[in-house]
Amino acid sequence: MKIIHFADLHLGVENYGRVDPATGISSRLMDFLAALDQVVDYAIDNKIDMVLFCGDAYKSREPSQTQQREFARRISRLVNAGIPLFMVTGNHDLPNAVGKATALEIFDTLEIKNVYVSNRPEVRQIETRSGIIQVASLPWLRRSALLSREDTKNLDFQQINEKMQQALSNIINNHAAGLDLSLPSVLAAHVGVSNALVGSERLMAIGQEHFLLISNIANPAFDYVALGHIHKHQVLNENPPVVYSGSLERVDFGEEKDDKGFYVVDIEQGQGGRKVSYQFHPVAGRTFRTIKVDIEPDDENPTDTVLNEIRRVEKEVDNAVVRLQISLSEESEGNLRDTEIREALKSAYFSTVSKDVTRETRLRMGKTTVEEIGPLEALKTYLEANYDSERAAVLLEYGEKLISGDTGEP
Repeated sequence: MKIIHFADLHLGVENYGRVDPATGISSRLMDFLAALDQVVDYAIDNKIDMVLFCGDAYKSREPSQTQQREFARRISRLVNAGIPLFMVTGNHDLPNAVGKATALEIFDTLEIKNVYVSNRPEVRQIETRSGIIQVASLPWLRRSALLSREDTKNLDFQQINEKMQQALSNIINNHAAGLDLSLPSVLAAHVGVSNALVGSERLMAIGQEHFLLISNIANPAFDYVALGHIHKHQVLNENPPVVYSGSLERVDFGEEKDDKGFYVVDIEQGQGGRKVSYQFHPVAGRTFRTIKVDIEPDDENPTDTVLNEIRRVEKEVDNAVVRLQISLSEESEGNLRDTEIREALKSAYFSTVSKDVTRETRLRMGKTTVEEIGPLEALKTYLEANYDSERAAVLLEYGEKLISGDTGEP
C-alpha cells in the first residue's frame, strides 16, 4: 500500500507576490497551487492508494471563493482518478467561533465520494485499491473542546498544558485500543510536538498553544504517524515513524533553507508482519535567497562591491524572492547608487533592499560622548567648558540638587 502524506498548504499566503490585473489572482497563489499540482500529479502517475492531508489548507479561516475553487479542482482530479483523500482540520481551518463551519467541512456536506474530512477525533476504515486501511485522526482541538472551565480553574499555563497533554494522549490511546490489528493503520494529526524544529533549526516556539511529547504520540499500534502544523519536514521517531511532512511552499525567509515536499509511505504486509518505509519527495517551489554584503569603511566604491556580490550569485537570483542586506557606514551610504543595484536585481521574482547603517555618535563636550556619561557628569563637562571655575561650581551645585530632586523645599 502506497500513501502520500502532506500538510500545511496555506493557500492565501500572498506575501512577496503581485496581483495579475486581468484575473485579480495573486502570483503567489499560483506558486502554492503549482506545488499542490505536483502532489496530485505524482499520486495519479504512481497509482498511489491514498492521500493524507494533515491540516491547514488555507491561510485564512475564511478563504476566498477563488482559493476554495482552485483547491476543489485539485481534489476533484484525485478522486476522479480513484484515489481516496483523507483530511484533518488544522488550526487555520477552524472558524473564529464555535458552531461555525470549518474551511474543509463543505466536502463532507456534499458527500463527495472518496473524500473524508475529520473535524473530530475518530477512526475510519477506508477502502483503497490495495485493500482497507485504518486512519485514526487527531485534528486541531481547541482547549474548550477538551477541558471545561472547572478543569482549568486556578491553573497556570504549564498545568493546563499538562492536562491538555493527558487529554490528547487519552484520545490517541483510545484510538489505538480500538484498531483491528490485522489491518494497516496510520494516525493523522495536526498538533505540535515539543521537540520539533522549525526553520533555521530553532526549537518550536510554544507560545500559548498546547503541545504533545513524543512519548504521547509514538504509539506502536500505528504503522505510521503523519503530522501537520510544523513547516519543516522532519522525522521525530523511527519505530513507529512519527513524521512532519512540512509545508509545500516557502511562506517566508524563515523557511529559506528548508526543502519543501511530501512523503511517500510504503506499508508492505510480509510473513513477519508489516514493514513500513517512507521517503521525502521534494517539490519545485519558489526559491528564497538572502544576499548579505558588508561594506568596509575604506571602500571607495561600495556600489561595485554590492554589484559584484549580486553577480556572484546571479543564477540563484533569477526568478527568486531576494532580500539584499547591506551593512555600511553613514559615509558609504551616500556613495551607493541605488538605481544600479535595483537594476542588477531585475531578474528576481521579487526583491527588497535593506541597509544597516552604522552612524557615528556625534561628539559633544570635547572627546566625551553623551552615551558614555550620566546626566550629572554631562552637566559638569558642559559647565567646565563654558564657564569659569567659580561660576561652574555654583551652577553644578544647583544642577546636582535638581537632578537628585533635592531642592531643599518641603
